[in-house]
Amino acid sequence: MRYQAVEPNARGHFTGIFGLANGLRRRGELTDAQEAFVSTNNAWYDAAYTDPSTVDATVYDREVNPGAHAWFKPEATHLMERLPGYLAILDAHGVKWCRVESDDPGRVVYEDADQVIVVPYA
Repeated sequence: MRYQAVEPNARGHFTGIFGLANGLRRRGELTDAQEAFVSTNNAWYDAAYTDPSTVDATVYDREVNPGAHAWFKPEATHLMERLPGYLAILDAHGVKWCRVESDDPGRVVYEDADQVIVVPYA
């Protein structure tokens, strides 16, 4: 399962909701409450599960794994419990997102108990 932008970015990729929220943050568009939510919850996510690039530095390498992105495994419900707050922030800023589900989202380049990183099929 993946939550991502409805429209592709300039590189043709569909940015995930963390990237979308962090983009709003970098541009200074969040309210103080939204900033606090993103800051607190980004730190929680950083502590709650493995950053795949710390295991394999090539996971998100654009040349090695072009377009690689993360999908939650269905059993990672503990990680998905905080997503509604991110989705509410995107909604408040008019950022269009969608939920995508697939049993075979692409070529798996990393996998752990909570997520898979895949390169989408062409």
